[in-house]
Amino acid sequence: MVKQKLKIFAFILFTLSVLHPATVRAASPETAPAELKNALAQIDAAANRQDVKTVMQFYSQNFTHSDGLNRQSMQQSLSQIWQRYPKLNYRTELTSWEAKGDEIVAETVTTITGAGKVDGKDTKIESTVRSRQRFQNQKIVQQEILAERTQMTTGAKPPTVNMKLPEQVRVGQSYNLDAVVQEPLGDDLMLGAAVEEPVKAERFVKPAPVDLELLSSGGIFKVGRAPLSQGNYWVSTVLIREEGTTMVTQRLRVVEGNAGTK
Repeated sequence: MVKQKLKIFAFILFTLSVLHPATVRAASPETAPAELKNALAQIDAAANRQDVKTVMQFYSQNFTHSDGLNRQSMQQSLSQIWQRYPKLNYRTELTSWEAKGDEIVAETVTTITGAGKVDGKDTKIESTVRSRQRFQNQKIVQQEILAERTQMTTGAKPPTVNMKLPEQVRVGQSYNLDAVVQEPLGDDLMLGAAVEEPVKAERFVKPAPVDLELLSSGGIFKVGRAPLSQGNYWVSTVLIREEGTTMVTQRLRVVEGNAGTK
C-alpha cells in the first residue's frame, strides 16, 4: 500500500454547492414569478464577479442550511473558495417552483466550472448541484442539497473517470461503487483510493487524508454499506497516473425506509 495524504477539499465541495439549491414537483419554470427569475440571475451574476456582499444580500439573517451552515459561515466559505479559485463560473437553471403562503419554494440545477490551484498545482473543477431553496420576501431562508457531483483534475493528462454511485440508499443498505478509467492502462502504474466521509460543517476546512493503493486494474470497484444512521455523505474516488490526477466526489444521501436508488 502506498500512503499519501491528499487534501479532500470538503469545504470546496460545500461552497460550490451552497449558492444554488432545488424543489418540489410543482409549476414549470416558464410560469415562475419575475422576481424569482431575477433573483437567481442576480445571484449568478454576483457569484461570477465574486462579489460576496451582493450575494449575501439575497440571504436572510436567519438563513439555515441542511448541512449546518448559517449566514456567517457561508460568507466565510465563499471568501475562502474564491481566494483559491478566482475563475469560477456559475450557471443556474430553474427546474420547478411552488408558492406556499408567503414563501416560494424553488428547485434549481447549478453548473459550476473553473480553475485554480491546489497545493500549487493547476486544478480544473466541474460541478453540478441540484437543490431546494425557500424564498421569503425575495431572500433565501433555507437550503437543502438534493444531489451533487464534483470532479477535480490536475496534470497534463488526467484520467477520464466514469464513476457510478447511487444518489440515495437506505440505512444499512449495500451499494456498488464503480470508478472506471476510460483510457487503457497499458504498462502504466495507477494509484487509487475511495473514501466516504459525513457532510459536516467541521469537515469543510479539515480535509480527510487518503491512503492510496497500487491498483491492478483500470479503476476502483467496491461494494459499500450505508451507515446505520441517516444523513449526507461525500463519497470520493481518487485516481492517479503519471501525467495527471482525477478526483470525483458525489453526495450519497442515506435515508430511512424505502429510499430506492438512482
